[in-house]
Amino acid sequence: MDATGATTSEWSRLPVGRAEYRQDTILAAVLAVAMGISTILYGSTGFYDELAPWWLSVLLVVANAGPLAFRRRFPMTVAVVVAATFAAMQILHVPELFFNNFTLFIALYTVGAWCSDRVRAEVVRWIVIVGMFAWLFIALSFSWSVPSALPKTGDGPVSPFIANSLMSIIINLVYFGAAWYSGNRAWASAVAKHELAERTAELAVERERTAAQAVTLERVRIARELHDVVAHHVSLMGVQAGAARRVLDRDPDQAATSLGVVEDSARTAVEELRKMLGTLRETDRVDRDTVPDAPSTEGMARLGELAESARTAGHPTQYTVVGDERAVPPTVAVVAFRIAQEAVTNVLKHAGPDAHADLRLRYLPDAVEIEVTDTGIGSRASSPAARAEADGTGRGGLGHVGMRERVAAVGGRIEIGPRARGGYLVRAWLPTT
Repeated sequence: MDATGATTSEWSRLPVGRAEYRQDTILAAVLAVAMGISTILYGSTGFYDELAPWWLSVLLVVANAGPLAFRRRFPMTVAVVVAATFAAMQILHVPELFFNNFTLFIALYTVGAWCSDRVRAEVVRWIVIVGMFAWLFIALSFSWSVPSALPKTGDGPVSPFIANSLMSIIINLVYFGAAWYSGNRAWASAVAKHELAERTAELAVERERTAAQAVTLERVRIARELHDVVAHHVSLMGVQAGAARRVLDRDPDQAATSLGVVEDSARTAVEELRKMLGTLRETDRVDRDTVPDAPSTEGMARLGELAESARTAGHPTQYTVVGDERAVPPTVAVVAFRIAQEAVTNVLKHAGPDAHADLRLRYLPDAVEIEVTDTGIGSRASSPAARAEADGTGRGGLGHVGMRERVAAVGGRIEIGPRARGGYLVRAWLPTT
């Protein structure tokens, strides 16, 4: 749909409301009154030697201006009727030579501005314009054949006969060209407004869809946080409870220590879950960055606590920081902590009772690297099920999938899998710039 007149069956400016129809009726009435006054004045000037009867003048004035009341309902029919009465008024010597030019212009403009069938709009306008020019050429030929109708000889470089004819043709070309162009521009503007409204509606729908997707992604993030929090602390509690059960009879003090760790882990897990649920209830926040996230803000400052929790659970764990410590983006700190937490949890669950672990944090020029290794049992690490879990395809590999998704979210890389000399490796490279 454009200003050149392409056919459209998908959209129409019609029908319009009662206000538009009322405006058209008022326009037709005003022009009819103006044409009546103009007819009386022109008749008094003696422009025509023989005037049409008054009743015929009234009839043609009404027939010329009246159809404009229906111009937006039946634009093509109105244009043909107005053009025919325009010519009839000239032929029958109705002394109105001013306002009928307005009625014809408005009729042709309406065809271009309101007809949805652009092909028919073009055809009707061409028929009217060609007909009016044919009538013009007939009138010019008649004036050339009647010596008394020709203008007096002038002193200009162009014959007055030719000059008069050329001016008539030029005036009509400008007149009909303006009606054609303005009508098409009005149609193009209406189409652009319609398309803008459609795009606005589509954007509104897209915003709702994006909001729904954001809610879904937030739920996935929350589920991942819950997995990390619960898995780590429950695994730690399970290991310590098992240790307490085994030494309860022969070493009550050690059993009490293990149960204390269970209590602390339970309390920490409950506290983190409480913070998370409190964050979810912040429904009236304006900017996410102005509201501190609950457990997701746990950063690299707590990596040492992870190593300590592994040591408390009976797995000797070394924690090493390589490079000069510096501030890193909060999102990177969150990802680093959660990856280390998941890796330490896997050590507690799968490495075996005699496994040693090594937790390393490296500060690189443009990134940080978190690495967790263990010397756990190799039989499971090399099994098909373990390999499936390592690449995220296994039935029990949800933790690894979560780690890979976290790293991908910040544009990093991660390596997960068994080591050649035994044990398991988790190494993540996280960009900081």
